[in-house]
Amino acid sequence: MRWSATALLVIALVGCSGGGEVPVPAPDTPAAFPAPGTQVLAPGKAKALQDELEQIVEFPDSPSGSRGATAAVVTDHWIWSGAAGTDSRGTPLRADTSMAVASITKTFIAAEVLLLASKGSPNLELPLSRYVPHRLTANYATVREHLAMTAAVPDYRPGDLARLDRAVAAAPEKHWTLAQSLDFVTAGQLGEPGNAYAYSNPSYVLLGMLIEKLTGLPLAAALRRDLATPAGLRHAAFQDGEKPQPPMAVDDDPACGAPDGYLPCRAFASLAAAPGGLAADAPTVARWGYQLYGGRVIPPDLVSQMTDGEFEYGLGTMLFTDQFGLGDAYGHRGDMPDHTSLLVVVPAKRVSIALILADGGRSIDRRMAELAKAVEPLLT
Repeated sequence: MRWSATALLVIALVGCSGGGEVPVPAPDTPAAFPAPGTQVLAPGKAKALQDELEQIVEFPDSPSGSRGATAAVVTDHWIWSGAAGTDSRGTPLRADTSMAVASITKTFIAAEVLLLASKGSPNLELPLSRYVPHRLTANYATVREHLAMTAAVPDYRPGDLARLDRAVAAAPEKHWTLAQSLDFVTAGQLGEPGNAYAYSNPSYVLLGMLIEKLTGLPLAAALRRDLATPAGLRHAAFQDGEKPQPPMAVDDDPACGAPDGYLPCRAFASLAAAPGGLAADAPTVARWGYQLYGGRVIPPDLVSQMTDGEFEYGLGTMLFTDQFGLGDAYGHRGDMPDHTSLLVVVPAKRVSIALILADGGRSIDRRMAELAKAVEPLLT
């Protein structure tokens, strides 16, 4: 069954700026990674990694296969990127082809909120309603609880998804504000915050609204200024405030119609902006992971907060306990109708790996595990 663009969006959204002093990490906080390597992995060694991509596209209709795949690895000594196959229109992918990476966006939202908190506001322990009055903040869940997905804010329901899908199809070119995207969340009684982890895209929309209120900037501008530029991310686009840069994969989504320069179209991108609007290529995603979880774009003590959690989620971060064979890892998954993505960073190995498949809803964890296995002997 092929889900609609909006349904897949919501179901699967599965350095510091100038001014102010950077907090000094606590004595037990891990040191920041060294600068990322610049030497390109030698072709002989890179073949094992490229072979993994070729295997993904060999059987594109299998659960973990895809019509196309791109990947990148960033370490403290070397870098690598590769591509295989095509996008949904049959255009060959390049390593620098931009695709929608969905919920990897949440790592930016969390990092920005923590960075702002380190400068004085918001207070993570105060209710988000103190800053963003809204019916979805009426249970007084704290900013930290929203970051940790323990705010008891319901995710979009099937009926919400249907209305979202109709809205996209009716006006694919429309820009939706963050507040307007929350109008699709069915009204109902909020739960008791702080009790259990429950994935919630609306919580991250609310956090996006918080960022805009505190910075006085559109969300894309704030993330660009405070995170993307200091991290050296030149091929990332925070939709719909920014358009993806070419080359970019072309989506083939029926609700969106003809391509309009966004992934998959402006209405979809703006509805997803805070929880999943990022479009980027694999080298950019891998570099972001290295810079973020390596403590090079926000202070290491803030990174420690992002990667600490009682459940499978920290703050804007999925916690992978030795899931990919290289040790404890952090990162995030993302899923769009035509793209599945995964960012994995293993601090003990000082390695960041990004994998993007040119199909939605794929079993990407298996492919990441195989790619990580090929990477491991190259880290010694």
